[in-house]
Amino acid sequence: MFNIRTYNKISDKGLSRFPSENYHVTDDVELPNAILLRSQKLHDETLPDSVIAVARAGAGTNNIPVDEYTQRGIVVFNSPGANANAVKELVVTGMLLSSRGIVQGRDFVSTLGEMDDAEEMAKLLEKEKKRFAGREIHGRTIGIVGLGAIGSLVADVALALGMNVVGYDPALSIDAAWKLSSRVRRMDSLEALLGEVDFLTLHVPAIPATKHMINEQTLSLMKSTAVVLNFARATIVDPEAVVAALDAGSIGQYICDFPEPCLIGHEKVISVPHIGASTVEAEENCAVMAVDQVCDYLENGNIRNSVNLPHTTMPRSKDACRITFINNNTAGVLGDLLSIFAKNDLNIIDMVNKSLNDVAYNILDLETRPSNDVIKKIKSVEHIFNVRILD
Repeated sequence: MFNIRTYNKISDKGLSRFPSENYHVTDDVELPNAILLRSQKLHDETLPDSVIAVARAGAGTNNIPVDEYTQRGIVVFNSPGANANAVKELVVTGMLLSSRGIVQGRDFVSTLGEMDDAEEMAKLLEKEKKRFAGREIHGRTIGIVGLGAIGSLVADVALALGMNVVGYDPALSIDAAWKLSSRVRRMDSLEALLGEVDFLTLHVPAIPATKHMINEQTLSLMKSTAVVLNFARATIVDPEAVVAALDAGSIGQYICDFPEPCLIGHEKVISVPHIGASTVEAEENCAVMAVDQVCDYLENGNIRNSVNLPHTTMPRSKDACRITFINNNTAGVLGDLLSIFAKNDLNIIDMVNKSLNDVAYNILDLETRPSNDVIKKIKSVEHIFNVRILD
């Protein structure tokens, strides 16, 4: 029986995928094997040693102390792409809101509550509507920073709307590149992209390298009419620099779902709560992906969509005993382990070894189950930790 502790409200569509005969799922289990959460901050939480996996039903993991958990052998999963469509639709909404005077027009109409003559109201609206005239997005240029799951979908819908699309992503993966339309013009640098765009949309993670990547210097490179859209993470944009640029007329508007005090009430800012992934479908998709990944890891040792350990999967060999372990990515570790197997006549049916930065992950299927004495020897090998036996 596996114990799962939940934080936040996790979609029932995801939680129902935990087989009830093998999993106990609750928000107060004392010795959980895995944690499932959305926005709960774990930096100040003390997790018991029983925890071997943490899964976020969402893309970002800045609410999880990933480095600390890596040293403890805790696999951290996220759900990349599960909320991509929801964010894509919000980006399109942001572009339309910034282009067509919709918010300003709505605010004007809301002031007419005391009028009771429909004909008089119609005449007034016809007279005043020119104040809210906008521009079409067809034929305009959107710059996408980050061309992963969300960025590629934004590119597709922008192309379908007749926009020109330029993109920048120095860490573009091969899989993401295959999904990207050939009509997207890749730029060699962020600076080269900024000077061309009418809209800038950001889809990069919140990591030290991206903190305030949109700042006083980068904003100064943009058109005075350009619109910056941030539905990724608050820290990517320096809000004080944005306000200064808006006041100076260096950019046209800022649209985001990360309201901050300095942005509130600014006439060139449209900000909403952090609702990028707040759709029923996105919450369900994220929960389903997170639960499936946790189950596959707990039951089979397979790792998919981890942010701190390598993607590592291997089909189960019939009647085999599976061993998994994490180790520091140091030479000689596998040799020490294999010598233990050889001395104890243990035959390896299949194995896979993958590394990511300073850690490696291993899955081995053995013909027979090792004795408890051999398991102790495996756990005592220098640099090996989090050894699991999956019969």
